This record gives sequence, structure tokens and C-alpha cells, in this order.
Amino acid sequence: MSKVQTSTFTDSALSDKVKDFLLRFKDGNGEYKYVEAIDQMMPKDAKYIIVDYNDLVLESEIEKMFSENPDRIFDAFSRAIKEALQIRFPEYAEKIKDEVRVRLINYPLERSLRQINAETIGTITSVSGMVVRASEVKPLAKELIFTCPDEHHTKVIQIKGMDVKLPVVCDNPTCKHRDFELKPEASKFIDFQILRLQELPEDLPPGQLPHYIDVTIRQDLVDNARPGDRIILTGVVRVEQESVTGVTRGHSGLYRLRIEGNNIEFLGGRGTKTSRKIEREEISPEEEKMIKALSQSPDVYQRLIDSFAPHIQGQSLIKEAILLLIVGSNQRSLGDGSKIRGDINVFLVGDPGTAKSEMLKFCSRIAPRGLYTSGRGSTAAGLTAAVVRDKTGIMMLEAGAVVLGDQGLVSIDEFDKMKPEDRSALHEVMEQQSASIAKGGIVATLNARTSILAAANPMYGKYDPFKNITENVNLPIPLLTRFDLIFVVRDIPTRERDEKIARHIIELHTPQGTDKRSVIDVDLLTKYLSYAKRGVPDLTKEAEQKILDYYLQMRNVESEEMITVTPRQLEGIIRLSTARARLLMKNKVEEEDAERAIFLIQSMLQDAGVDVNTGKVDLGVLQGRPRSEVSKMQLFMDVLKGLEGDNKVAVEEKTFVKELEKTEKFTEEEARNYIRRMLREASIYESKPGHYNRV
Repeated sequence: MSKVQTSTFTDSALSDKVKDFLLRFKDGNGEYKYVEAIDQMMPKDAKYIIVDYNDLVLESEIEKMFSENPDRIFDAFSRAIKEALQIRFPEYAEKIKDEVRVRLINYPLERSLRQINAETIGTITSVSGMVVRASEVKPLAKELIFTCPDEHHTKVIQIKGMDVKLPVVCDNPTCKHRDFELKPEASKFIDFQILRLQELPEDLPPGQLPHYIDVTIRQDLVDNARPGDRIILTGVVRVEQESVTGVTRGHSGLYRLRIEGNNIEFLGGRGTKTSRKIEREEISPEEEKMIKALSQSPDVYQRLIDSFAPHIQGQSLIKEAILLLIVGSNQRSLGDGSKIRGDINVFLVGDPGTAKSEMLKFCSRIAPRGLYTSGRGSTAAGLTAAVVRDKTGIMMLEAGAVVLGDQGLVSIDEFDKMKPEDRSALHEVMEQQSASIAKGGIVATLNARTSILAAANPMYGKYDPFKNITENVNLPIPLLTRFDLIFVVRDIPTRERDEKIARHIIELHTPQGTDKRSVIDVDLLTKYLSYAKRGVPDLTKEAEQKILDYYLQMRNVESEEMITVTPRQLEGIIRLSTARARLLMKNKVEEEDAERAIFLIQSMLQDAGVDVNTGKVDLGVLQGRPRSEVSKMQLFMDVLKGLEGDNKVAVEEKTFVKELEKTEKFTEEEARNYIRRMLREASIYESKPGHYNRV
């Protein structure tokens, strides 16, 4: 029945109906929504208007057409908008007459990528997914003009699909020529781009690989969504022929699905399929009021820390550090073009079973832009960028994790299991905040302004408190020094703490779950953090003085060989105090913020920066060898050199040990151990049994 009814409309009657709807429709506030939208097209230089599908509910005839013949109704909308424009701005309407179109939002029929199959061909659908790759923007022919040798023009209009039929005869009836030449300057082209849309990780059925589909987008939708964005795409499902080997081209019976994009909406940070947001991380005025009220409450700082991974008991210092990392500090650009990094990097090293990975997972889930990767499965190309060859043979850049997480954060688990050559890709990312690549004729520097939160296990399973951190973690030293905060998470059995944790875990398994009184809702927490990222607090004089005093006091140490803090730690303190002011939504960094940042740095130095041989804070520990080691080694080599003399005499072990004992830095046993160690490290060699020389 319905088929008969809709076909009774001619095309012009249909567009009149649509025009009537556009000019007549009033929204809830009694405003003529679409009339205004059409009025604003010329000042905005726009070629489309956005129509909300929910407004069409009362217009059953128009709504029905969308599910039956989408192409026809889209054409009708284009014509209707063009006619409405002609009344208001005739010149502008004439100029863009071929490009006017409508974009549809809130289309209710949402499918997952798996449900797009042969039955959906030719229908409108909307799918949510993540853009994983975008091709370059190319011109697509809309209307081609050919000329024959006698300069007669022949017009070919390409309406659907990709293939262009070349003209066979000239448009001029008297002309007999059969060879034609394209005139590009007279023809019309539009922008065209292909995106690859992949299933969202949260929609993935267990044990399945993510599906993907190619999407063609044109005109002003081009370059709207970048790789890494989560979008909802509304469009029409089409097919295009796929070539099969052994079958002549154009005769294959195999086709592949493609979606022709009509509109792109952005999903919020991690949206469920039901909640749709047009803008990324859009914060509504009501939410803004809630956030501001929350930031004014007296115990907000403690509440924020408690709301971070509430299912993990304790570890509040680490939670605080991770919250500061998510909010970060602002990047400063100096007059000479160099930038000072504002992102905070945190490294957790500790015993198995201390909920490190859980914190990393939670962090990447609530951060406004967060990605989670694990060490074994990440390569240098996957972290920074890869150069891939397209099926057309063009080299294309594909962004990796830190580039996709630009201005967000990347959690890297199992940091110690990564291959050394892959890990070295992070050196540049962590300090210069960019990823450079030179491969296959592509030389590029991509922005990678990401905070990195890494976690690693100690080399021998459990953390050995009698060894320095560099001996506990199998990591290159330059990488360690790039972390602002390093936490050693130790699992030390203490009666009350263990009982607390055990009770907490058992409660998680009971029906009522955890105590949720002071905990902020996850969605609100995400919004709070993304709102806090907008702040640009400045240092006050008191905070500056506090930081300066601490720095100078720490530099002034009893022995000239020890290093306690370096300028890197100083910058770290400034970053942390700015982040704390941002988190509390203050516009000034006050003294208490500086104090808290100093406290965090101090607790890190007490944890990871203590030289186990002397029990004193010594940053040499993070930079390779503590001073106590370096000076002993120097002494050892000096004694050996003196005994060898100029003639390089072989030195007997007994005399050597005696000489070392005389220095009062070595006992006999220590001296013998040291000799074995130097032999292992190949700093000395045994020239004849029991006699040693320098290498």
C-alpha cells in the first residue's frame, strides 16, 4: 500500500512538501529553526543545513521516504533548500546550486558494523566506530566537459558511483568526430576522501576480530574526522564491484560494501551507544554548574582521589599523581619558538599483584583522551607512526598510539617487556613531545603531546630493596630520567593493611558492592578532568619562593660528589604544582600547591632516589651509578695504575688487595669481590695466573 502512495508524488511535489516542512517547522521555543538555518547559509558560506530526524516524526510522508528511497528524498531536500535560498539570496543560490545538500542527525536506526550486510544495500543506516585511517583528499568528477577537434563541447554528467562513461558521439549532431579530449578547467569537481571505520573496542563480541568498512565522504565532510576519533556516521550503504583474478574486468559478480557518508557526529570520550554527543567532550551548562559547585566543596581534592579507581584500596599517593598526570600542566611556548613540556610522565615499578595494570586501565578509561597498550604487543612503528602502502600504491602515514593520543595520555603496561629498539622511540616523545619519521620518501614530524603512564615489574619478580632502582628495573637510564615521578609499589605484609585490602576485595564480590558515598560518578569525573584541563594558572610569588628554596637547599649537600636534584626535577615540581592548581580550578598556583608538589618529589626521592649503599638521597642512582660507586671505582683504578707503573707490570693479587685495604675504603673481602666484579665487567684482565693489568 505504502509503495503505491509514495510513488504518486512527482519529484517536484515531493520537494514542495519538503520545502513546506522546512519553512513551517517550529521547535520547542517557537522559533523557525530551519528558516534561520537557511538564512545563515550565506553568511557562514555553508552549502548544507543539518536536519534533525526527530523533527520529521510528524511528517509521515517525508519520513517514510527515508526508509524506502533515500536518494530521492535527499534530492528533494536539496531542491527545496535551493528554492528557499533563491527567494532570500538569489546570487548565492545560483553560485552553489549544484552543491546544496542536507545532513541528517539523530537517525534512529543504528546498526553495528557487523549488521551491515547485503540486506542493507541502498538504505540509510547509522554506525558508530573509530576512524583508523583516512586517505588524502582527491577531486571527484561531478560534471565533465569534453571537446572534439572542432571545439564542440560534449557534456558528461556523472551522478552515481565512481565510473565515468566516455562519450561515444559528439553532442553536435553534424559532427562526425570520435576522439575527445577532457577540458578540466570547464569541468566540475568536488572533494572526496575515503575513511576506514573500525568497530569500537567496547562493541566487540568476545573472541572476534574488529570489522571495518570503507566510507566515502565528500564536499565539506572531508577532513572532518581524523584518525583516532570516535564517530557516529549516518549514510547510505552502497556496493561497488570488486575485481576477481581470472575474470575480465567489469564482469565480476563479486561486490563489496561501502557507505556513502551523509553526516558525522562525534561520540564523547567513551560514549555508550545510547548517549550521543555532537561535539567532542561537550559540557552542557548544567554540567558546568555541577563541576563548578564540586570544585568549590572543601574536601574536593580528597574526593577526587577517592573516586579514582575506587575498587583499589589505598595507594592514594599514586592515585593523586595519576590525577595530576591526566590534568597536566600547560605547555609554554618561548619567544624563540622552543616549547617547554607541560605533560607529566609517571612510572610505576613494583611487585606483582599490586594493581598497577588496573590503575593504568582505569586511567585510560576516564581520561578525556586515553589509550592503553601493553609492552609485548607494541612496536616502535605502532607507538609512533608507520608508513603503509595503500592499495593504489601510494605511501601513506598511519598514526600510532602516541600520535592518536595527542593532548591526552597513553598508558603503557609491561614497559620492561618491550624490545629495546621499540622503547627508544619514546625518548623523543617524552621530552620533545613529537614523533619524527623518515621512511619511504615521507619525512614528517608529528605532534605527540602525550603524558605517558608506564608500569613495569622488577627484573627478578619482586623488588629487591638492597639494590638501586636501575638494578631492579631493566630500563635504559635516559628513559628513567624523563619520568617526573617514579613510584616503587612494594607489597609488604602488615596486619592491618592486609586486612583492609582483603575486606575491600571481599566487599567487591558481595551484592551491595563498595561504599559509594563520597565517590564522584565516572562520567562526571571525566567531564571534571576535561574541564580542568582548560585552566591556565600562573605561579604566585610565594610558590616561586617555596620552589626556589627547596631547590637550593637540595643542591647544597655535604659531599661535593653527590647530586640530589637536577633542573629536570625543578621543572617537574613546577609542572606538578600547576597541575594541582588546575585540578582544583584555581587561577593561581599557591604555596600549598608547591608544597604538595615538593612532597610528591620528596616521596619519590625517598623511594627511588636513595643510594642503598650509603642510605642517602642521591640522584646518581637514577642516572646510572650513585656517587659512592663511582668514587670507589675511580680509587680502584687509580691504585692499580700506581702499582702497574709506566712499564705495565703485572700486579699480584696479594699486593693489590693490601694496597686497597690501606685506602680504608675497602675491606679485604670487599677488595677481592671488587676484583672479581671488574674482571666480569672487563675493566681489568688476568695477564698471568693471580696477576692483573688494566685493559
